[in-house]
Order: sequence, then C-alpha cells, then structure tokens
Amino acid sequence: MAVPTLERTPDGWERQLATNYLGHFELTVKLRPALAAASGARIVSVSSSGHLFSPVLFDDPHFRFTPYDPIVAYGQSKTATTLLAVGVTDRWAGDGITANAVMPGAIATNLQRHTGGLRTPVERRKTPEQGASTTLLAATSPLLEGVGGRYLEDNNEAVVVTRRSDDLVGVASYAVDAANTERLWDLSVDLLS
Repeated sequence: MAVPTLERTPDGWERQLATNYLGHFELTVKLRPALAAASGARIVSVSSSGHLFSPVLFDDPHFRFTPYDPIVAYGQSKTATTLLAVGVTDRWAGDGITANAVMPGAIATNLQRHTGGLRTPVERRKTPEQGASTTLLAATSPLLEGVGGRYLEDNNEAVVVTRRSDDLVGVASYAVDAANTERLWDLSVDLLS
C-alpha cells in the first residue's frame, strides 16, 4: 500500500497495479472454466476505500509520463479491483459466476507501513475478524446468491458517490462505471497477451 517510490515489475508495470489487480485479473480469467463448472460460483475482489483517491489512469496506468504518487497508484489499483467485480458479473453471470468487491475496513496491520500507520479514528477501526465479515458475507450469504457487480462495506452495499468525503465511505461512480469496466478489461487483456 502506497509504496513510496515507483517500483516496476520485470514487464515494466507499476507494481501496485500489477500486484493488486493484474495478477488477480489473470488468475480470474484462467479460473473461468472451473468457476463455470461450479454452478453459482462467487468471486470476492478485495478493494479499499483507497479507491476513492484515484480512478484508473487509462492513458498512463504505469506512470511513464504522470509523476508517480503513492496514494494515487494505490487508489488506481483498488479502483481496478472494484471494476473487476463489475466486469466479471457483466460478462459471466450467464455462466453462473458473479463477483462483488469488498472494503474490509480499517484494520491495523503492516499494510500501512508506508503511510505512517493507521490514521482512522479508533471508533472506526476494526479487528481482523470484523474486517473479514464483509468478505464472508460476499462469499457465503444467501442474500447475495446470483448478485454481483456491487461494492460492499460494513456488510451492506455501499452508496455510489460522486465526490470523496472526509470519512471515506461509499463507492466512487467511476469504480462501477460500465464504460470504465469495458476499457479496463480491454487494457488488461492487451497487457497480459
């Protein structure tokens, strides 16, 4: 999360996008036949409120021209994980495959080591068990059977927002936008081919 200096994979990809999204995209695509055979498979894409800090930078996702910003890079990668859930559901629901993105919440881990630690007010922090609850809901709840393309936080579907608030709640409209989903899917296929 928020790696302070630009790091690239051997393919020249920005590391946070590669780690948090491109690897997941490739695995998901390769698992499609097995997921379809499972009848009613669910994919849970772990996003973050960090997605509220940046849409996908389609014209420069690897920061070849744009000055690198650690929070923007992290935000872009988490927006991409949300768009993955939308894209999977749009394309594969007919095969019985759905996907939802989840925001686990503010949990004190080593993840925040590059940001100076967890800054969320104590009353909004979660234990690992509390953070896992939204993921488990997405993976197992009968209420979400056949339901996908959603962004869930605090065990509920998040409200779509058009601007970031100080409390970092909701899902940015760009993170569930159908046109962005298509554009990212095409970009991902191109990058991985």
